[in-house]
Amino acid sequence: QVQFVESGGGSVQPGGSLRLSCAASGTPASLAFMGYYRQAPGKERELVARITRGSNIKYVDASVRGRFTIDRDNAKNTVYLQMNSLKSEDTAVYYCYAGDGVANYWGQGTSVTVSS
Repeated sequence: QVQFVESGGGSVQPGGSLRLSCAASGTPASLAFMGYYRQAPGKERELVARITRGSNIKYVDASVRGRFTIDRDNAKNTVYLQMNSLKSEDTAVYYCYAGDGVANYWGQGTSVTVSS
């Protein structure tokens, strides 16, 4: 079982920035992958970015590439999502997740609203 403490999120104007943080507790195997999904109203949940433990291999979805960056602090089991140049279409609930490649574990989600 994995437990999460998520922070960040909120409301921002287009072009602004936000930083999400997610600290997880669990076995090293269950934290092999950490990252964020998001779900906008009326849409399916989609992967935004993920990063692997150890090798620090990163994946960032094309829709946010160049604007969002993901990093992790393995000593703290914490992942960070820096979101810059935010657009209205980035409005969604962002869910931190951790996984071992077979099972995913989910945080409670944090809301991000981009609006003028």
